[in-house]
Amino acid sequence: MKIGYARVSTLEQNLDLQRDALEQAGCEKVIVDHASGATARRPGLERIKDLLRSGDTLVVWRLDRLGRSLRDLIDWVQYLEEQGVGLQSLHESIDTHTPAGKLTFHLFGALAEFERNLIRERTMAGLEAARARGRKGGRRKALDPEKRKLAVDLYHDKKMTVGKVCELMGISKPTLYSYVKEFQSESE
Repeated sequence: MKIGYARVSTLEQNLDLQRDALEQAGCEKVIVDHASGATARRPGLERIKDLLRSGDTLVVWRLDRLGRSLRDLIDWVQYLEEQGVGLQSLHESIDTHTPAGKLTFHLFGALAEFERNLIRERTMAGLEAARARGRKGGRRKALDPEKRKLAVDLYHDKKMTVGKVCELMGISKPTLYSYVKEFQSESE
């Protein structure tokens, strides 16, 4: 089944051109969003995810109707491929049922993988450089060592509830429990 997706940014814009083109392309259903391309949450796209099944084709008038950025578009192409769903863009003449369309589809996937690898590489290089400078990484402690010891002592005295200790020290319960665990492992 072919399912069309149309989007306009404002209520004043007209969907007729997109809707007509999608219906001419053989779409049995056309889902519409009235939202800016910069808006992350688009109800029409969420509905399309529920409707699409393996073997279906998502048809858009132009690629920019589907993704608000290259990253977003690549994510959509990957999602569609994982679901076994084809993609057809009328304006750019992309159809994953053709050899050229499949090539385009796989190029998007390769670009996404390349980007992930670059991010991973930069992250690892940054962590390595920080370690070389003596930085361990991770979040800084909310309390200095003296206050951490005081919080742990108050916890062990059991004269206050855990909630009161946390309130007094300005920390959360998980933070208090991590301090308790830290002091237990140091004393062992």
